[in-house]
Amino acid sequence: MAVGAGTSVLIAPIIWGPRFEDMAAPFKIAIASAIISVPVTLTLMIFFSYSAWTLNHLIMQYSYVLVISLIVTTGAYVRQVVLDQNSGEPNQANPVQSFLERLPVKFRTADLYAVSSEDHYLRVHTSLGEELILMRLADAVRELSGADGLRVHRSWWVAKSGVAEEKRIEGRSLLILTSGTEVPVSRSYRAKAKEAGLIR
Repeated sequence: MAVGAGTSVLIAPIIWGPRFEDMAAPFKIAIASAIISVPVTLTLMIFFSYSAWTLNHLIMQYSYVLVISLIVTTGAYVRQVVLDQNSGEPNQANPVQSFLERLPVKFRTADLYAVSSEDHYLRVHTSLGEELILMRLADAVRELSGADGLRVHRSWWVAKSGVAEEKRIEGRSLLILTSGTEVPVSRSYRAKAKEAGLIR
């Protein structure tokens, strides 16, 4: 159990991080369970197996561990989804102000320009500078669902009021924030950005 929990702590931020954000949850659960099952199986074989190692024995033991890992990982995922849904509804009257309350006091009166994902953190771009907070981009987008903005890249959400202009480089669109920061517009979000009037 300790080996499984330790492995989960190491790989969960990677599998559920921005790199694999577009991957469906069942695939993430399957991959996480398969990886977790390897060290757990080896631990069981080393410390609790009193017979000679054979390929059939190893496969059988791994299969048992994999089934348990799938059940536990699925349960943990469902629990996290429920907690996220019940963690408090965003302030629909002013979702931007509610989001800015996560930042230090000096940012509370700032204009929000954009939010970008960096590993396990978010970089919040405002009129008073930038700040890193520990949060998933998916959760930030959910909190800002009532704000006048949209996601333009798997790692970027922008406020429409924070975009100064569009720049085209080799057929690709870049949004230039009021602060001068360049934001890429990915192909999968291009239609929504165009509909919002951010790109031509």
